Amino acid sequence: MGKLFGTDGIRGKAGKYPMNAEMAMRVGRAVARVFKDDKGRSKIVVGKDTRLSGDMFETAIVSGIRSLAGDVYLTGVFPTPGIAFITSSMNASAGIAISASHNPYFDNGIKVFKGDGFKLSDEKETEIEKLVLEDTAGLDSQDTIKTDRVQNIDKAKEKYIAFLKNALKTEEPLLKLKAVLDCSNGATHRIAPELFVELGADVESIAVHPNGKNINHHCGSEHPEGLIKKVLDRKADIGLAFDGDGDRLIAVDERGQILSGDHILAICANAMKLKGILENNVVVSTVMSNMGLGAALKGMGIRHETSKVGDRYVMQKMMVCGAILGGEDSGHMIFADYHTTGDGILTALKLIEAMQLENKPLSDLSKIMTVYPQVLMNVEVQNKPDIETVPEIVDAIQSVESELGTQGRVLVRYSGTQPLCRVMVEGPTEGDTRRYCQQLSDIIKESIGV
Repeated sequence: MGKLFGTDGIRGKAGKYPMNAEMAMRVGRAVARVFKDDKGRSKIVVGKDTRLSGDMFETAIVSGIRSLAGDVYLTGVFPTPGIAFITSSMNASAGIAISASHNPYFDNGIKVFKGDGFKLSDEKETEIEKLVLEDTAGLDSQDTIKTDRVQNIDKAKEKYIAFLKNALKTEEPLLKLKAVLDCSNGATHRIAPELFVELGADVESIAVHPNGKNINHHCGSEHPEGLIKKVLDRKADIGLAFDGDGDRLIAVDERGQILSGDHILAICANAMKLKGILENNVVVSTVMSNMGLGAALKGMGIRHETSKVGDRYVMQKMMVCGAILGGEDSGHMIFADYHTTGDGILTALKLIEAMQLENKPLSDLSKIMTVYPQVLMNVEVQNKPDIETVPEIVDAIQSVESELGTQGRVLVRYSGTQPLCRVMVEGPTEGDTRRYCQQLSDIIKESIGV
C-alpha cells in the first residue's frame, strides 16, 4: 500500500493518490467511521480555503460523512487553525480542513484533526489510510433515513476572533502599530484584517480578493516581494504574510528584511524567557532549522530540541519534552499554551507582543539570531526511493559533508506534498553553500529526476 498522507495532511494533485471527488468522499466516510461514538454517530466540522476545487471536495466529503450517519458542521472558508479551534470548542468528533496550504490553486488536499484539535498520530493516519484506499468504510453506509442535515456553524468567525484576542497578553492595544497584512488570497482574507482593525492597528491589507485561482499566486508567505514593497512605501512597522490556509507566518521588518520562522521562534522564545513563562526552558524546531537558531537559543541559555519535519512532529516532540513553544523555519509556529496546532495569526500577535515587551523595532529584535548561509533547492523527481538506496546520491552527500566539516551541514529529504526532493545546505559562505547545493541537486536530477 502506498502512502496517502504527507507531512501536512492528505496529498493534493502531486501525491501518488491524486485528490479527486471520489477520494474525498472516501475520506469523509473513513473519518466518520474512525471517529464514530458508541451509538455509531459522529459530529464532524468541515472547512476549506479559497481554492477553486474546495466546493467540490466539500460536497464530496460531506456526502461521505452523511453516508455513515455523521452530523456535519460547516465553517465555510476558514483558516485551518481556526477549524482546529472550532472542532475542539464544539466537542466535535473530528475536524477536516480542505486545503493544500501553500501550494498552487490546482493542488488540493485534506487535513484531519482529532476532536481535541490536535493533528492525527501516525497510527491513526494509517487506520484512515487503509479505509480510504480499500474503501471498506463504504460497507457501513446507512440508509438515507438515518442521514442528518448539514448545518452552518453559528458565528464561527466571531468565536475564532475572540479566541485570538484573548491570546494577546498586553495592556496596550495596537493603536500605535502600522501594519501591512498579506493574506495570500486565502483563508485569512477576512478574519486577519478584521481582527487587526478591531485591535486598533493602522492596517493595509493586500491579497484579499480571492478568485479561486490566485491563492498563493505571487503573494503570501511563499512570495513576500509585494509585501516588502508595501511595507517600505507605507513606512510600516511590520509586514505579516500568511499562507493560503493561515497556519504559517513570515514577517517583514520596517526595513524590508524578511524574518523566517526560525527568526520569529528566536524572538518569541526570548520574550517568553524574559517574562518567565518559557516552561521547562526548552524550544523545539525541526532538523530543517538554520544552525543560527541553535546558536541563538544556546546564547539565551535555552535548551533546543529537534524533531522530524512537519508541525505535528514538532507538537509531538513538544509534548515529550514539556515545551510550550516550537516551530518550523517555514513559518509554522506552535504556542501550546494557547493552541493545539500552528496558527499564523496567533503567531503574528505573539511577535507583536514581543515588540511591545522590549519596545524595540522588529529589525532590532531580529539581531538576536545570526543566520548561517543556507541554500534550499527543489529537484522534481519521478519517484521517491529511499535516499540511502541510491549510491550516487549517498556518495555525493558524504563528499560535501566531508568538505564542510563542522562549518556546515547537508539535509536531503522529499517533500511530503509534492514530487520534489529538497536539498538544503548550510555553509561558511554564500558562494560555497550555493555551489555545494547545486552540485547535489544536479546529481539527484541525474539519478531520479524528471
